[in-house]
Amino acid sequence: MLENANKTPLSEYGEFGLIELLTKNIKLKNQSTILGVGDDAAILNVQNRYQLVSKDLLMEGIHFDIRYYPLKHLGYKAIAVNLSDIAAMNAKPEQVLVGIAASSRYTVEAIEEIYAGMYLCCEHYGVDLVGGDTTSSVSGLCISVTVLGYAQPETIVRRSTAQTNDLVCVSGDLGGAYMGLMILEREKEVFLKDPKAQPDLDGFDYILQRQLKPEPRLDIVNKLKEKNILPTAMIDISDGLASEILHICKQSKKGCCLYEDKIPIDVQTYNTAMDFKLIPTTIALSGGEDYELLFTIKQADYDKIKDINGITIIGHITDANEGCMLITNDKKSIPIKAQGWDAYLKKT
Repeated sequence: MLENANKTPLSEYGEFGLIELLTKNIKLKNQSTILGVGDDAAILNVQNRYQLVSKDLLMEGIHFDIRYYPLKHLGYKAIAVNLSDIAAMNAKPEQVLVGIAASSRYTVEAIEEIYAGMYLCCEHYGVDLVGGDTTSSVSGLCISVTVLGYAQPETIVRRSTAQTNDLVCVSGDLGGAYMGLMILEREKEVFLKDPKAQPDLDGFDYILQRQLKPEPRLDIVNKLKEKNILPTAMIDISDGLASEILHICKQSKKGCCLYEDKIPIDVQTYNTAMDFKLIPTTIALSGGEDYELLFTIKQADYDKIKDINGITIIGHITDANEGCMLITNDKKSIPIKAQGWDAYLKKT
């Protein structure tokens, strides 16, 4: 029996609240541990080169639905989302370790297909798969990936170092992954009602790819290095723009001002959101799983970054007492709230 008789549901804390609760008393013991919990990756000192370590879990019924998720795409995504954490620290991923637990309804061929996707992603980004573990599961599929990356100490970028008046930038466009998920969920419901129905996926290629096969933005990291731009803070967008900018502001003890008309939204994302009677800006702020990079730079770097294709300046950092605000298209100033996806609120 548990010593503590209280029975608090996980949903009361949510993902980030639970992490904060469980890690608040951690005290680092080893000099080689430079940074523990609190960023996209931990930082370790390994022979004058910093090693970054991060882990992600993908759980069937929570992070993916096997009814519409191709196994090869699933394997690719399992690696890609981990590489994104290393990109968010301005570092280079080099190795991954994979753990997988599968129930008896998965065949050897199915697991091989998942690994084929993993190998494809590793090959594409020059990463080595160096080990892991396999075991059985009483229900469903679980994929656990640990990624190792490396960087020189002076080039690592954290969430906690944004400065007042820094420019807020984002790579790519936002909201596509969520709208791709909405299309897949819609077609699943049609199939459940009529198994003979054919899925209507024509015209949604871009947003479906954003959901099923995301790409870590290591190309953006390289572009910034080519232009000699070192971000002052950075994070990847896994839980939505609103959630991530609030992480940066909270850990940097700053506020921000973002502009709705500057947030990049692809036309297919926009049109699909409108078809679903959803507000495109809300999807961009709260959808999640885009795995783009959100980062801040010094104003002095504006001329270096303004012409880089695929990067948009969407606002600036302010003093903490000014809060985290969104300037809407009709010039109203409203507080930014984190309404992104939370695993502990997911209904299966």
